[in-house]
Amino acid sequence: MAAPRLLERYRSEISQELMKLLGYKNKYAVPRLTKIVINIGLGEAAADIKFLDAAQQELAMITGQKPVVTKAKKAIANFKIRKGSSIGCKVTLRKAMMYEFLDRLISVVIPRIRDFRGLSLKSFDGTGNYSFGLNEQSIFPEVDADKITKVHGMDITVVTTAKTEKETYEFLKLIGMPFIKKQKD
Repeated sequence: MAAPRLLERYRSEISQELMKLLGYKNKYAVPRLTKIVINIGLGEAAADIKFLDAAQQELAMITGQKPVVTKAKKAIANFKIRKGSSIGCKVTLRKAMMYEFLDRLISVVIPRIRDFRGLSLKSFDGTGNYSFGLNEQSIFPEVDADKITKVHGMDITVVTTAKTEKETYEFLKLIGMPFIKKQKD
């Protein structure tokens, strides 16, 4: 099986560019992807399990991997959620699946977002991770818009080995993440 397109590009171009840009002398010190976590939170699933089943099927189509059901850690009376009830699902992608998903996300899905101006620069956590949310699942070409029972969003976290926010930004920018242009002060 051939390596994913984005992984080949990382090995041939991006890692050398990062070594020059960030001043690394060892190729193993260059930031790389560790995993991508896609999470769908559905509070409505506590009342009707059909929403959770539909979300699981859609997430499985999008990622190519079976989602894990997430449970409530504690009861929240205002939201009518009991401890241990199913409230969402998530998928953790690693290795080839991670690179395939990120490549599709950057080249196909993000350009389909309506009125898109770029990803926020405020979503870095300072330790090498970047998180952002999508408002609806219909922007993925794998999801049939006619079969959507309920529109829901998802949170995507890209985990890297970068140590600082600047390293993470430069790495993701070279991969092709479309960030908002920095404002001139």
